[in-house]
Amino acid sequence: MSNATVVKRVVRGSPHRDSVETWDFIVGLLTQGKSGPKRDELLSVAGVASSILTEMAPKDAAIVVECKGPRTRIYCLYDEDAIDGSDAKEDALGHDPLEGEWAISLPCPKDDLAWVERALKAKSKRITARDMTSKFGSESTEDSKKASADFSFDTSEFLKS
Repeated sequence: MSNATVVKRVVRGSPHRDSVETWDFIVGLLTQGKSGPKRDELLSVAGVASSILTEMAPKDAAIVVECKGPRTRIYCLYDEDAIDGSDAKEDALGHDPLEGEWAISLPCPKDDLAWVERALKAKSKRITARDMTSKFGSESTEDSKKASADFSFDTSEFLKS
């Protein structure tokens, strides 16, 4: 599921939308408005996801969606930023973010992680939670090392006129 391409969306949360409306919007974005088992699975965790949204976990830590295609990161705006909306990027995705074997990782406050993991596990194998301070969903050190190893620079070629 690991893919180098990353797509980012920024969704307006509270007070523009309450947490349930925000999750519904995210579900619509991920399912591209289609009904079916994927949508049903996402909606089955609405209560848990709404609680995470209420805690403002996806303000700085992304909801990460991995699939056959690009990785999708979803952040939320809150308070004045949500009202203003100028930093929002809520347009439709140019790919199916739930294509193939997909998985979603929700950021979660550390104090809530145990109950959130239990609640999600009871509803879905594909939707999990992680400590919102973990590096998942942003460039990890391993990704950085790989990128550095893949990059080579020939100074003699660069300095040729």
